[in-house]
Amino acid sequence: MLKLTNPFKPYMNKIPAPIRNPYFWTLILFVTWMFFFDRHNVFTQWDLIKTSDKLDHDVEFYDEKLTEAIQDQKDLDANKEKFAREKYYMKKHDEDVFIIVEED
Repeated sequence: MLKLTNPFKPYMNKIPAPIRNPYFWTLILFVTWMFFFDRHNVFTQWDLIKTSDKLDHDVEFYDEKLTEAIQDQKDLDANKEKFAREKYYMKKHDEDVFIIVEED
């Protein structure tokens, strides 16, 4: 009877046991696939997080603008002439308007 031996067996025994384990290679393949090639990979998730942060910032910005617009509406309702003079620099025909800008 002919007994076949593996010529690579001495070299295989030098490789650490966890690396020889087929489950280790399956795990490496799975992690690589999920990290780089999957539709919901890390880069896509990173872009989604950045987009979400930008949208949150935009919501805060527009909330501030909305608050300013509501305050302007209240000012307009209270005193229309003052609002027109201060915001749009309107004047009567016999008036001169001087705009003074304060520097910081």
